[in-house]
Amino acid sequence: MKFDMNQLQWTREPESYIITLDKIEIETKPHTDLWQRTYYHFRNDNAPVLQMETEEKYFSFVVKTEFKQSNHRFDQCGIVMYLDSENWLKGSIEYENDEFQHLGSVVTNKGYSDWATTEINASIKSMWYRLSRRVDDFCIECSVDGKKFQQMRICHMWKATGAIKFGIYACSPENSSFKAIFSHMEMTECKWLAHDGQAPDEV
Repeated sequence: MKFDMNQLQWTREPESYIITLDKIEIETKPHTDLWQRTYYHFRNDNAPVLQMETEEKYFSFVVKTEFKQSNHRFDQCGIVMYLDSENWLKGSIEYENDEFQHLGSVVTNKGYSDWATTEINASIKSMWYRLSRRVDDFCIECSVDGKKFQQMRICHMWKATGAIKFGIYACSPENSSFKAIFSHMEMTECKWLAHDGQAPDEV
């Protein structure tokens, strides 16, 4: 089980990026985003996404993000599993102002997005993410040091029934641009352990 840089494929290739053996740099373009319908009623589906495909039913994917240039509202970069325009998930930090930003996740099923967030200090300019799959259920975690991860979200993806694609994304929904840096990408056995608490309900 290995995250293979040679298997990465773009969904909407950006104009400016650099890919090396140990890191990926993406320069965002203004007015790029991933969002579907909910609350704002608009649909944005033009952010660059770089992913590899797998049929593995149980795995974890880890990546470190750095975004020192991020300084405009909603600038973001992070982890993604993009199946199609109406079915995807992402985890990232979205810049808000010089005091705080939003650490959060978006899950989009059947064309409707939600957004779960918590406020963190605007001085944070690096974050690790871990995406884990257990068949068609997923867990997104984050870490400031790449060692101790904290749960952000557990969710179900209706269309994740076979092969899926997962990887990274970066975008600037408003009139801005910044450089996002991704490194320490790794695919491992599933770090999200099977539930050992309450037994499932009988059908």
